[in-house]
Parts: sequence; C-alpha cells; structure tokens
Amino acid sequence: MRKGKSLFITFEGIEGSGKSYQSRKLYNNLKKEKIPVLLTREPGGTRGAEKIRELILDDYFYPNNIEKFDKYTDTLLYLAARNEHVKNKIKPEISKKKNIICDRFTDSTLAYQVYGKGVDKNLVDSVHKYILGSVKPDMTFVLRVNISKALQRLKKRKKKNRYDKFSKNFYIKAQNAFIKIAKKNKKRYFIIDNSSDSKETEKIIFKRFVDKLNK
Repeated sequence: MRKGKSLFITFEGIEGSGKSYQSRKLYNNLKKEKIPVLLTREPGGTRGAEKIRELILDDYFYPNNIEKFDKYTDTLLYLAARNEHVKNKIKPEISKKKNIICDRFTDSTLAYQVYGKGVDKNLVDSVHKYILGSVKPDMTFVLRVNISKALQRLKKRKKKNRYDKFSKNFYIKAQNAFIKIAKKNKKRYFIIDNSSDSKETEKIIFKRFVDKLNK
C-alpha cells in the first residue's frame, strides 16, 4: 500500500441501509491491517457536535408537543454540527495523513433536507462553501436497500430516534436522492446493494478502499 497517502471515506444511505454497520466493518478491517484510521459520524464526531446531535435527534423534547423545529432550523443545526466536526476533527486528522471513515456527511443533508424536505439548496451550498473549504470525500459508498428490508431492520432497533420513524414514502424519496447524487459522479461514488445480510458487501467495500489507496 502506498505510504503517505490517506483517504477521506464517507458512507451514505437511509436508515436501515446498514451504513453504520459497514462503516465499523471497514474500520475494523483496516485496523487489522495496521492502516491508520479514524471512525467518526455526523451529526456528531466532537463533543460540541454530539451535543447538537442530541438536540437534532431528540423527539423535540415532548412526544405530544405539536411544536416542531422548522426545516431551516433543523438544517442549520446540522450545518452547525458539521462546522464543529470539520474544524475540530476532520481537518486536523487530514493534516496528519490519517484515513477517515465518516458515517454520513454532506450528501445526507442534500438527500434529507434539500430533496426530502425542500430546503433551498443555495443556502446549504453557501454555508458549505465557508465551513468546508477544500474538504471533500475521496470516495463515498452509497448503500442501497430494499425499503421493506430497511423497515424490518429498523423494527429490531431497541433505541430509536425520530429519523427511524419516518414514513416509507420518505425513505423511498431519500434513497432515490442518494442514488441521483451518486450517479452524477461515478468516479467518487459507489452504489452497493446491501439488502441481503451478506459478508460480500464488506469484502467489496474493503477491496474498493484498497484499490483507491494504491492508485
């Protein structure tokens, strides 16, 4: 493997797609190979960003409260968490030449907030221009899943947040958005069907990573 080269890898997909599981699998496989790697997530990744995550993913404090965050408030909280994450973790680790695996990144904001909830893309792009700078993923795995399979996986979760409780139609819309985004840049994105609980997905992802690292 090429010395001195490192990659920023992101995993994207709807709830129940298995992206968090596959993120951990890739992390563990790289650790076994003694490849320097960091596993992080969004929203979150730093102490401040994790605090914002708690606010975002909470069911707005009271289950029966009809008052909810406006979609722009929601989006700005995500972007605030990302700013903390990029500034205090991602940029410093990139400068150290460490491989980074991130469970969700900017594509989730586009799929959920822009395509899913109708937030103005210009707002998101404008904020990203200031908080990301030159930071962008080298490779993104988009995990596609049969929606019924995803819902089955969600039912098994002992602890759920509000993003695990969206309608089937919303998940379909979000997944279609991820696929649309990925198809615009086939050099960076890899769409992988993860409907079956197979170890093949893990092997494919690891091979893709190694191939990219050795280029």
